[in-house]
Amino acid sequence: MTDTPKRVLLAKPRGYCAGVDRAVQTVEEALKLYGPPIYVRKEIVHNRHVVATLQAKGAVFVEENEEVPEGSIVVFSAHGVAPEVHEQARARSLKAIDATCPLVTKVHQEARRFAAADYDILLIGHEGHEEVIGTTGEAPANIQLVDGPDAVDKVTVRDPSKVVWLSQTTLSVDETLETVDRLKRKLPLLVSPPSDDICYATSNRQDAVKTIAPSCDVVIVVGSQNSSNSQRLREVAVDAGARAAYLVDYASEIRDEWLEGASTVGLTSGASVPDELVMEVLDLLTERGFGEVAEVSTADEKLTFSLPQELKRDMKAAKATRAGEAAALAAHPLS
Repeated sequence: MTDTPKRVLLAKPRGYCAGVDRAVQTVEEALKLYGPPIYVRKEIVHNRHVVATLQAKGAVFVEENEEVPEGSIVVFSAHGVAPEVHEQARARSLKAIDATCPLVTKVHQEARRFAAADYDILLIGHEGHEEVIGTTGEAPANIQLVDGPDAVDKVTVRDPSKVVWLSQTTLSVDETLETVDRLKRKLPLLVSPPSDDICYATSNRQDAVKTIAPSCDVVIVVGSQNSSNSQRLREVAVDAGARAAYLVDYASEIRDEWLEGASTVGLTSGASVPDELVMEVLDLLTERGFGEVAEVSTADEKLTFSLPQELKRDMKAAKATRAGEAAALAAHPLS
């Protein structure tokens, strides 16, 4: 009698999304261009490994602008900030580089537009999350937070005919739809945003996990505890049929007892996780006998975002300066 072969179902898409890639590149390019230290307000993305790697290169992470020396460079994280944070930076003569994900910026723009039309805005999201704080700051008088389906009963509005819902970009798609469904039953004239607020990467990673989870005894999600989209992947895996799902930053955190009796392990990662961390988990699983690896792809992501304009402008100027210096040196070589 032969043993059941052990295998890994590797979800794709996984890992870095376009917004995270842009944010991390922003800090890396700023360090190259201006030199360290480069101050970053909050974690640039919610991943312990990425933050530690950037710290080693000279990034200094702070909680608020007051911790940044006057006149210094500060990068705002991918999660977005309220307008008052920009004002604080100007007051301290900080050179601010805004690495907010463009998809989060879209939600900010929607909040401003609906607030200008005097709508009540129901923001579906998790209380205390940086993205929610930033979006709420765009129109605090008009926005009220709806933290999941059970919070719908507490919602009150001024005019049921002028209400719109928006959402945090990293939520569970299914739970958000349930929340919206309950809101619409309570407020039949509720307006939806012009396009989905939950970002493509969040949806795609959840879809990939839903595809593999029914075949998995265990799903390992690589991601940090404070990463909303990583936490949602773990929840989605269990809801979709996996016996168990665990969230880890590193392969070393995986416990052997999680794998006992398992023949199929699913593997994915949150949108702020470099793929090298996933490969380390794959190596560990291979050592534990999970030698067969099948990548299951449900979408092909090609979206990219350009770097923040303020950084691109300075990079272009620095390149022109270098070119001018090279031309001058060529015209008058040192004897």
